[in-house]
Amino acid sequence: MANEAKLVYKGRPLRRKDNLVYYGDMSDKYIVMLQIMDSEPLQDLALSKRVSVQLQLTDPDIRSRDRVVKKADKEGFYVALDLGAVWLERALAGR
Repeated sequence: MANEAKLVYKGRPLRRKDNLVYYGDMSDKYIVMLQIMDSEPLQDLALSKRVSVQLQLTDPDIRSRDRVVKKADKEGFYVALDLGAVWLERALAGR
């Protein structure tokens, strides 16, 4: 883990675990969870088709079902990530 690459998008960290991508800092009040629901092969890569986006609270005392503040399904990973980034910025700014 000493040389683990840090992925960052718009100044916030990205972490991936299988088909889940977490965007944001767990010490903040909110994070975004992106779940890749469907993908298609493109040469030797798997291209994300349908992605579920959820803005979630990071409070560990709240049940996981109650943590979800907003959710949507989008076509394509970058469209979903951009939407999640906007939601996260607005939520952390208190809007």
